[in-house]
Amino acid sequence: MTMGKVNLLGLQIIFYEDRNFQGRSYETSSDCADMSSYLSRCLSCRVESGCFMVYDRTNYMGNQFFVRRGDYSDYQRMGMSDCIRSCRMIPMHRGQFRIKIFEQENMSGQSNELQEDCENIPERLRMSECLSCSVLDGHWLLFEQPSFRGKMIYLRPGEYRSFRDMGINGTRVMSMKRIMESCS
Repeated sequence: MTMGKVNLLGLQIIFYEDRNFQGRSYETSSDCADMSSYLSRCLSCRVESGCFMVYDRTNYMGNQFFVRRGDYSDYQRMGMSDCIRSCRMIPMHRGQFRIKIFEQENMSGQSNELQEDCENIPERLRMSECLSCSVLDGHWLLFEQPSFRGKMIYLRPGEYRSFRDMGINGTRVMSMKRIMESCS
């Protein structure tokens, strides 16, 4: 049984209760803060078009994983500690990319503004920590390890005064990149 919404944006993701695209499914083209309204659990997904972030906690919290067109047959391969519980659609951004990062929470301490990817924040910017930021333009992925590896955090335009408030405890931000591809 497939449930879902009409796709007006050209973005589509299908979630499945079991690994390898088995069991009941739920199809959407928009954000979903709590998958339990549609599925008892979600262990795999298929992205037909677009880009999405999937989360292992409701309300876009916990471990996050960036997915684009393709098959994701097992949630554990995505670094999820539990099943997928929420998802956020990532709209295509055209134009400038700008992010201002801060060494301390509440937008304080040393700061740097970036307009391009940064593979190693401590080395390139001489910042020991990155605990808050303001996304001025574009959509960004922040990573806990240099070279765009490890746990990731999706950020869209807005202020992020504390990464802990997003349910990301103990994660250090060591690299970041712009979400630029068309995700089709």
